[in-house]
Order: sequence, then structure tokens, then C-alpha cells
Amino acid sequence: MNTPPHLTADTPRDLVGIGIGPCNLSLAALAHPLAELDAVFYEQRPRFDWHPGLLIDGARIQVPFLADLVTLADPTSPWTFLNYLKTHQRLYPFYFAERFHTQRAEYDTYCRWVADQLPGLHFRHQVDAVRWNPERDVFEVDHTQLDTGGEAEALGRTHTRNVVLGIGTEPYVPDALRPLVDAPGVPVVHAADYLTHRDTLLAAGHITVVGSGQSGAEVFLDLLRHRPTGREQLHWIGRTDAFAPMEYSKLGLEHFTPDYTRYFHALPESTRDRLTTAQWQLHKGIDATTLAAIHDELYQRTLGGGWPDTVLTPGVRVRTAGRIATTKIELHLEHIQQNTRTRLTTDAVVLATGHRERPLDRVLAGLDPYIRRDNSERPRVDEHFRLVLDPSVTATGCNVYLQNAERHTHGVGAPDLGLAAWRAATILNTLTGKETYPLPTRTAFTTFGLEQPQPRVPAARQAPTLTPLVDRR
Repeated sequence: MNTPPHLTADTPRDLVGIGIGPCNLSLAALAHPLAELDAVFYEQRPRFDWHPGLLIDGARIQVPFLADLVTLADPTSPWTFLNYLKTHQRLYPFYFAERFHTQRAEYDTYCRWVADQLPGLHFRHQVDAVRWNPERDVFEVDHTQLDTGGEAEALGRTHTRNVVLGIGTEPYVPDALRPLVDAPGVPVVHAADYLTHRDTLLAAGHITVVGSGQSGAEVFLDLLRHRPTGREQLHWIGRTDAFAPMEYSKLGLEHFTPDYTRYFHALPESTRDRLTTAQWQLHKGIDATTLAAIHDELYQRTLGGGWPDTVLTPGVRVRTAGRIATTKIELHLEHIQQNTRTRLTTDAVVLATGHRERPLDRVLAGLDPYIRRDNSERPRVDEHFRLVLDPSVTATGCNVYLQNAERHTHGVGAPDLGLAAWRAATILNTLTGKETYPLPTRTAFTTFGLEQPQPRVPAARQAPTLTPLVDRR
């Protein structure tokens, strides 16, 4: 993915990727063997890091190891998780461990192994703007190279025919708690920074975890395991009606297939918006093994008699919050079903309130006149993950692709690691104009609409046509 020797520095690249998270790393890995493709990727961080604040010991990713960067598009790739294990002489230990789901820290290490070997990945490069140059029919990508201290070191501009945005998500803090996060004194941290502040949190008297999803459950369990029996002083609250398990039935998981993604994309905008809200348990619930581990830990603490000093209350929202002097926080709570209110005084707060897609407006401000939007002013995205742009741009064959920023058009599978390789392969097939990576035509037993697609059977697997024998006597 380096500039071919016959091209000059002014020759437009085929592809510029912005952001190097798992999605664009998957794209870079699948693009690597395509010698004809000139691609480069920029990331402002100094190295690959995947949710470092949540790499809690024992925490596992919620997809099987086959949902690595490449396997579901090309299991013969050198960048598979299994090849990573083989390279590090860990294939047999993994085999005997019989673990279908890997630890989160191991997935992070695997991705870093891939990132460290792929050419064309430029860390400490902050992308400042993307513009369309109608005179040259190319995109201009302005970037700043950063030094080891994060300060600007050099400015640059890259011309490219295609851009792929994979800038990921950012921690979300509810408005009621936002003033507390940046204020000094009592620790109020987002779960994304949990490990960085864990020692400070454990030193606090009473700790409150806000958020009833997977991160909230993992943080609560980790805190519980590090607090003495009978003196836990832990409070766990969340807005959902229950600390609910994630939908993990085999047919339920078919919502994370290309089949469902295509079905969802074809629905009317208003229907898609209703579904996105209603399907929270497909991606915001808690892994059943984590819930079981919490219950086991709590039960263990009752063996000597009494109950642990913990409170777990779902169906609660934080209305407002404030500091009491400089040592405590007061949370004003409302129970949604009971319509009752109360106050909770605590010494520390962990906000397991999730992540939101990073706004695209800053980096794409220069393209705003060309972007076509839906009724809610969100960018429209076609079935091939391309922004719908003005025909004056798309007629040139140049496009902007999105990764993990298209939930409103492609559904709950947008951030799912299990669809990353398929989406990256789809982008490369569209960009190259050929079936660089053959993709399956059917991926689910469920037919999501009344129009039932007829799966195509590869010719090599079709039953031979039998010619009737004729008795010529």
C-alpha cells in the first residue's frame, strides 16, 4: 500500500482511510495484497489502541474469534487471528482452552500485531479537512503530522479518488452529569477511562456505577471483586427496566448478517428509526456469563451470613447531579416505573453510559455542499456504504465510504465486529469494480421480508443435469 514507483507525489491515491480502528484496520489488511491499489491510512493517536480503559482482566469480546479482521471475507489471509496464534506459537494452547470468545486484551494485542506489520498506516497524523477539488476531480485531504508530545510537526495534503471514514465512536456523557466530569475533586470518570482511574476509585468509600449495559456490568463486577466482603459500598443503577441479557439466540444473532443489513437498508427511513430504538437488547444488553459471574460473586458473599453492601437498581435515571462541598456527589434519581424520586450521596461515580458515533461534520465540513441528507439531516448512505453525494462528484467515480457511522441506514450491525470484514470487502469490491473478494449471496436462515431472495448456488456445487435414458431397441 505504498506509492508505486511509477507514480509521482502529485498522483492521486486510490484510497485514503481516516482513522485506524478495527474497521479501517480490517480494510487495510484486506487491501494489502491488492498490488494495484494505492492506499494510505491516517490516525492521530500514536499507535493502535482499542478501548484501553476497558481491557479488564478476563473481559471477553462478545463475538467469536472468527470475527477477526479478515477471516469472514478471506480465511486464507495472513492476518487471521489463527495465524497470529500460530506465529506466536500459541495455537495449541488456544486449541485446548476451547474458548470461542477471546479476551478483549488479546483481541487488542492481535490487532496491534497486524497494525505493526502493515505498510501504509500512518499514526500521529491528524486529518484536518476533506475537500472536493472540481478542477482535478479528486478529494484533497489535509493532515497534520504530530510529534511525540502531540504537537504539530508538519502539514501535508494528499489527493485521492476515494476516502473511507472510520473514525469510530467517542464516550457519551449525559447532560446531567457533564459538569461533574471536568471538575476537580471527587472522581467522576467514564468507563472508557476506568482502568486508568481504578486505584483512585477503589480508594473511595462509596462508589456508584451508572449504566446497565455490558461496560457497566464489567466495571461493577471488577469493583466488587476488589472490595472486602461486607464493606463493598457499591451502587449500580441504569435506565433499562432490568439488568437484561443480550439477545444471543442463534436466530437472534442473524440480525448481524449481511442479509439483515441489506433488508434494513431497503426499509423506509421512519421504519429504520423505530427499529433502531426498539432493538436495544441486540447490542446494549449484558452477556449472560457476566450476569452469572456477578450473581455468583454476590452469592459467595452471603455464605457467612448477611448480605453484601451493594444496591442494584434498574429503571432509574439521573435527573441532576451536584457536588456536596468538595468530597462527595449527590445524584438526584427518578425511578421511571414508580414515578418516585430520591437522592443518592456517593464518593465516586463511573459513567458506563456508552459511546456515540463521532460527528462527521468537522472532518467533512468542506464537503457539506455535496452531501445529500435525509429528513433528520443525517448523511444518506447507499447499500455499498458510500455517502450519497452530488452527481457532479460521483460521476467522476470518486466516493466517500463510511465505516461504523451508518447505523441509521444499515442497522444494529454497523458497529459489530462480525460484519467488519464483510463491509471492508464490499467497499473494496465496489472501489475496484470487480469481485476482488467473493462474498456469499445468502447468510441467514431467516427471511426478513415477504420478498424471499432466491440464493444462487455456485456452478461447481449444482447437481448435474441427468439425461433420461432412451431404450432404442
